[in-house]
Amino acid sequence: MTDNNNLIVYCEIEDGRVADVSLELLTKGRVLASNLGVKLEAIAIGDNLKDIEKQIFPYGADTVYKVEDSRLYPYTSNPHAAVLINLFKQIKPQICLMGATCIGRDLGPRVSSCLHSGLTADCTALEIGPHKDPKTGKEYTDLLYQIRPAFGGNIVATIVNPDCRPQMATVREGVMKKEVFDPAHTGEVIDLKASDYVADTDFAVEIIDRHIEKSKVNIKNSPIIVAGGYGVGSKENFDLLYELANTLGAEVGASRAAVDAGFCEHERQIGQTGVTVRPKLYIACGISGQIQHIAGMQESSIIISINSDPDAPINTIADYVITGEIEDVVPKLIKYYKKNSK
Repeated sequence: MTDNNNLIVYCEIEDGRVADVSLELLTKGRVLASNLGVKLEAIAIGDNLKDIEKQIFPYGADTVYKVEDSRLYPYTSNPHAAVLINLFKQIKPQICLMGATCIGRDLGPRVSSCLHSGLTADCTALEIGPHKDPKTGKEYTDLLYQIRPAFGGNIVATIVNPDCRPQMATVREGVMKKEVFDPAHTGEVIDLKASDYVADTDFAVEIIDRHIEKSKVNIKNSPIIVAGGYGVGSKENFDLLYELANTLGAEVGASRAAVDAGFCEHERQIGQTGVTVRPKLYIACGISGQIQHIAGMQESSIIISINSDPDAPINTIADYVITGEIEDVVPKLIKYYKKNSK
């Protein structure tokens, strides 16, 4: 295999299914690869990978590398890292994307460290563009802009990696949109032998048993979300949000400040350090609108902000703003919706 300069996505696989975050990255990768005029590739590592490419090709992949071996599932650090490191040395992709999941957070740094390539974690946007080095004056074209909030969210940083390859980035689930490129799209499958990439000693760690607890909260797919921030004031006041959510058939979400204050559990946290949501209606209660929170909900179709501060930053992106105290406004909403839903 020769240098291909393509864009590659590492696909996470659990129980024979490609993870949503990987399909989201393939969707984004397809756009970036087309911009660059290169192929979109995917790599699937694990066991029982028969027909896994049928899940991947519709998202626009031109090539799927498959590395199948019973020892490669479930995920362990060294074998998966070895496959990527040794394969990338052969094919030299210019960009590698992976999910900012517990697997991606473990795998990405190992691969980038070994290949001396650098890595930007938790990107909220990825674009292709030029760059001029202010020190040397050297000009670059077609670099990956790795965009993420920085300095506690006070700025949005655009990070570039001019000289080292691959340019690597991780992205959280839900940040990018998952869209089928073409249901009939197909490409090339390249089967690789695990023993050509992984030393036997890398299999020293074996998983004997594991337990995965599925989240009981399905906030990501809810069409209506009532979200509370630190401004809600207390756990008791959050009960008002649950009451409003029950009236509307909605889910309750929270900002990081509300979760840190103990008003709500972490699995309901929305934003850069929580989940990204795209509901039809987002009701933000007592949320000031830090950039990390806005990154997680700005693509909501309609945003209603309820806040005692008329100058709260979230009001600038809200479609409707209600200025007032949560304790006054929310019970009125509940009463109104109950009356009009009969």
